[in-house]
Amino acid sequence: MEVPLTARLADLARFLPVGDTAFAIEFGARIDPELNARVHRVAALIAAAPPAGVTETVPTFRSLLVHYDPRRGSAAAIQQALATLDLGEETAAGPARVWVLPTLYGGSAGPDLADTAAALGLPPEEVVARHAAGTYRVYMQGFLPGFAYLGDLDPRLDLPRLATPRVRVPPGSVAIAQRMTGVYPLESPGGWRLIGNTPVRFFDAARTPPTLFSPGDGVRFAPVGPEEHAAIRAAVAAGAFEPPREKATAP
Repeated sequence: MEVPLTARLADLARFLPVGDTAFAIEFGARIDPELNARVHRVAALIAAAPPAGVTETVPTFRSLLVHYDPRRGSAAAIQQALATLDLGEETAAGPARVWVLPTLYGGSAGPDLADTAAALGLPPEEVVARHAAGTYRVYMQGFLPGFAYLGDLDPRLDLPRLATPRVRVPPGSVAIAQRMTGVYPLESPGGWRLIGNTPVRFFDAARTPPTLFSPGDGVRFAPVGPEEHAAIRAAVAAGAFEPPREKATAP
C-alpha cells in the first residue's frame, strides 16, 4: 500500500509531553503500516538534521519518542522547529530490504505448534504454510535487544498470548501472538506461542549496528529441516553465516 507523505508534520501528528526530557510525536491510535511509515520517515528526517538539543529518537508502532537535552533546547523550541517539517513527496510502498530467516517449525523447536493448530482448527502444516507465506514489517524493536515486532500476521492465525507465560524461552524461538510474530533473540521469559526456531543471531554488541533489523525492514520465514537448521546453527556459531536479503521496493 502506498502512503503519500506530502503534508507538514503539524498536519499529521500531535506533540505529547513525556517527562522533562522527552516528548512524543503521535500519528494516530492504531497499529497501521501507513502510520508506521510516517513514524520512520520523520525519524529519518530528524536524524539528517536534528534541531538543537535533540539527542535521540525512538520509533514505536504509531509514535516517535524524541529525547532532548533541556540545557541545549526546550521542548517548545524543538516542537516549533519540527512542526513545519516538510515530509516531502516520497511514498512508503514497502521495505527497502527483506531478510529471509531459515526456520525449523514444530517439534522441540516449536512446542506450541500442535496446540496452536488445534486451537485454530487447522492442520499444523497449514499453520506453517500461512506463517511462512507472509512478508512482515518491522514495526518497532523493544522488550529485548534485537526483538522486533513483526506484522501483520495472517488473520487466520490470530490467537491471544498463552494464559501462563513461560519462565524461559530459548533464543531464536519464532512466536506468534494476535496479529504479530517475532523471534526471541535471547533466553527470556515470554508468553507468545512458540511455533519454530531460527538459528540467526539478532543482537551482537560488537556489531555496528548491534541489532540485525532496522525499523521498516521486511522479514520472511523460510522453512528448513532439522539437518539444515543444525548446519546453519554451526555456521552462525562460527561467524560464517549471514541471513540472505532480498531487494524490495524502496520506501
